[in-house]
Amino acid sequence: MGKVLGVIFGWLLGGPLGALLGLVVGHAFDAGMHKVSRAAPRVRVQSAFFTTVFSVLGHLAKVDGRVNENEIRLAEAVMDRMGLPPALRDEAKALFRRGKEPDFPLDETLRAFALECRHSPELIVIFLEVLLRSAYADGVMHTEEARVLRQVCERLGFPRQEFERLESMVRASFGADASSRRSGAAQNSDLSIEQAYRILGCTAQDSDAEVKKRYRVLINQHHPDKLIAKGVPEEMVKIASERTVEIRKAYEKLRKARGF
Repeated sequence: MGKVLGVIFGWLLGGPLGALLGLVVGHAFDAGMHKVSRAAPRVRVQSAFFTTVFSVLGHLAKVDGRVNENEIRLAEAVMDRMGLPPALRDEAKALFRRGKEPDFPLDETLRAFALECRHSPELIVIFLEVLLRSAYADGVMHTEEARVLRQVCERLGFPRQEFERLESMVRASFGADASSRRSGAAQNSDLSIEQAYRILGCTAQDSDAEVKKRYRVLINQHHPDKLIAKGVPEEMVKIASERTVEIRKAYEKLRKARGF
């Protein structure tokens, strides 16, 4: 009953995304979340983040013509890393399937998500990082995937220059991951200096002060307590914490190389 009421109420509140929000909130109601009303704003933001992530992941996976095994594994890896219980995992899979459908309302979903997250730009950064990792799951970003990601940035009001920096960081992170897998370890030495710069979104021409500032900005964006306070579901914070490890490794690499 909670899910049915949630979908109906959510649709009235926010159209397609509202219905998805209602589904998750309804699940929480069915599971016995008695404090939903008191925590409604935060629950709504968390639900918006959860539903938008998995539905847009499905849309992005399908847009290049077919959903390949890497993209499916990445979506399942996101679920694994979030530690989703079986019921919420089923919801995530349903959202992923909905995103793959031809009539998925991407623009409406993104506009509603932007409205929910208008006071929490950190949520948009984490959201885009997840999408970028999905786009690079098969090793290359396809033309249609790039088009959708530009559309996402436009609807969310995310600056193009910042997106290009974020893309470079994610691409460098994938390179570092591959290097670590080949060596069988994840030591700082596995990172090249170039990868470290790209993970931090810096260049060799930047001053020590600029590198330190960029590091502080990234750590602040991915700080678990801040993300939870902003409305990121606690399960998704686990993924942000992994990015924090990458950022710290890159910073240590540059700190030792520069001698500061």
